[in-house]
Amino acid sequence: MAKRIAVLRAKMSPESIMRSEERTRVMLDEMPLNELRQARGLSQATLAKVLNVQQPSIAKLEHRADMYISTLRSHIEAMGGMLEIVARFPDGSVKINNFESLGDNKKVTA
Repeated sequence: MAKRIAVLRAKMSPESIMRSEERTRVMLDEMPLNELRQARGLSQATLAKVLNVQQPSIAKLEHRADMYISTLRSHIEAMGGMLEIVARFPDGSVKINNFESLGDNKKVTA
């Protein structure tokens, strides 16, 4: 029989709880597009319908490391999100706003 998370958590030390929460934050801070789509409860077929493309196009996009920023933005917005591009430096972060009204001639490499 499965145990309730509250019962298991009650048995954890404070240090274990902190480690668990940190690992959860790290996992939620970074994830590939396919995992993000799944976490949002969307199938490839549903997302394809919203974007007016075929399902294989979604599968292909989710495995690409190089795509147009406009394509990525459309994908994220179809999931109900908003794409922001941030440059992180040792002394702080800067949101890049060049891509706010983006044409199809910009490309990002991941």
